Amino acid sequence: MERFFKLKEHGTNVRTEIVAGLTTFMTMAYILFVNNLFLGPNGAGIPQEGVFFATAVGAGLVTIVMGLFVNIPIGLAPGMGLNAYFMTVVLSSNGAITWQAALGAVFLSGIVFLILTVTKVRQMLLTAVPNNLKIAITVGIGLFITIVGLKLSNLVMVSVNPGTDISQPVAGGAFNLTLGNFITQQDTLLALIGLFLIAILMVLKVKGALLIGIVATTLIGIPMGVTDLSGLSGANWIPSFDNLAVGQLDIKGALGIGLLEVIFIFTFVELFDTFGTLVGTAGRAGLLKNKEEGEKKLGKAMLVDAGGVSMGAFLGTSTITAFVESAAGVAAGGRTGLTAVTTGIMFILSLFLAPLALVVPSAATAPALIIVGVLMMSQVRDIDWDDFYLAFPAFLTIIMMPFTGGIANGISAGIIAYVVLSVFAKFTGRETKVHWLMWIIFVIIIIRYAFLGI
Repeated sequence: MERFFKLKEHGTNVRTEIVAGLTTFMTMAYILFVNNLFLGPNGAGIPQEGVFFATAVGAGLVTIVMGLFVNIPIGLAPGMGLNAYFMTVVLSSNGAITWQAALGAVFLSGIVFLILTVTKVRQMLLTAVPNNLKIAITVGIGLFITIVGLKLSNLVMVSVNPGTDISQPVAGGAFNLTLGNFITQQDTLLALIGLFLIAILMVLKVKGALLIGIVATTLIGIPMGVTDLSGLSGANWIPSFDNLAVGQLDIKGALGIGLLEVIFIFTFVELFDTFGTLVGTAGRAGLLKNKEEGEKKLGKAMLVDAGGVSMGAFLGTSTITAFVESAAGVAAGGRTGLTAVTTGIMFILSLFLAPLALVVPSAATAPALIIVGVLMMSQVRDIDWDDFYLAFPAFLTIIMMPFTGGIANGISAGIIAYVVLSVFAKFTGRETKVHWLMWIIFVIIIIRYAFLGI
C-alpha cells in the first residue's frame, strides 16, 4: 500500500486513509436511500431492487477505479440533480420516454463525455462558460432538489389548477403551493422532525449527519406508524439479483425518440458539476500544488468520471459523478486513492443492507434533499451580484429551474441572457469576450425552443 498509493509522500498513513474513506462513505451513503425516490417505482419507474443494486455497485466500482487509477481521495455515485432531471424526463413525457430509453440517453451522454475529455474539448467548454453561470447552475439545481424534497415530505402541498398536465413532477406556474399540516399528517410531522434533526447534527458538525438523520428519522417513524417494517419479515439479507435493471438501457430507443436534447443536458450539467467538485476537492487536499502533476491527475480523473457515467447507465442508474462530500474525507486526512478505495468497498458491502433501505419512508429521506439544497445554495455568495451584466443571467439560471420544473430551462435562460447582454454591454465601452462555443450553444437553444418545442 505504501508503494502503490505513495502514502509517506503525501504525508499520510494506512489508518488515516481508511478512517477518511469511512468518513466519506458516511457522508455519501444517503444516496443509497435517496436515489430510489427519483428512480424507483414512485419516480422514473425502475424497480427498487434494481435502483439499490445499481447505486451501490456503480458507486463502489467507479470509486475504487478512481482510487486505483488516479490515486486521489474522490468518491463517486449517482449525482443529485441529474437523478431529478432523469425522473423529470420520464414523467413529463406521458409515457413516450421509458426509463430504459432514458438510461440509453445517459449512456450516450457518457460516450459524448468521454470523447470531449479525450479530445480536450471538455476543457475548452469549461473556459467558454462564465464562472457566474457555472455557480448558478449548482445553486439552481439545489433549489430544484429542495422543492422536490418539500413536495415528497408533504411539508408543502401541491394542488393542480384545472387543465394542467399532472404528469409534471415539480411545481410550476400552474400549481398552487400551500403549507402541509404537520398536526394531522403523521408523515409530514415525521419529515419536520427529520429536517430539524439533520439540521441540528449539521450545526454540531457531526460527520455523516445526513445518513444518521435518515436512519434516526426512520426509527422514530416506527411508533408513529409511518415506517412500515412488514417488508423485513422473512427478508433475504443476501444480496438479491432479482428485478435488476442491468443491461436494460435502450440506446436505439433513446436515438429513435429524439433524446438528443436530453443527452446534451446530461452532458452539459455533468461537465460543470464534476469539474468544480474535482478541482475543489483536489485543491483542498493539496494535490494541485504542482500544476503539471495536478493537471495530469485531473485529466485521468475526468476519464474515470466519464467512463463511470456509461457504466452506471448499464447497471441501471442515472449519471454517476464526483461527490462534493468527498471533502469530508479530505478534512479527515485523506490524501490518496486508498481513501477512495475504502469508500468504494463500503458501497459494495452495503448491498447487504438492501432490505433496510427499502423500508425507509420518503418522510425520512425527503429532509435530506432539503438539506442538500442548503449546501448547494451556499455557493450563491460567489456570484457577483453588483455587476448586472453577470448577475441577471445567473439569476435567470437559478430561478427558472425550480419555477419551470426543468434544469434545462434554467441553463438555457442563463446562456441566452448572457450572450444577448454581451452584445449590448459593448455600447457602454465594456470589453466583453464571448467564446465562440457559447454562440454555438446559443443557436442550438434557440432552435430547440423555436422549432422543437419546450
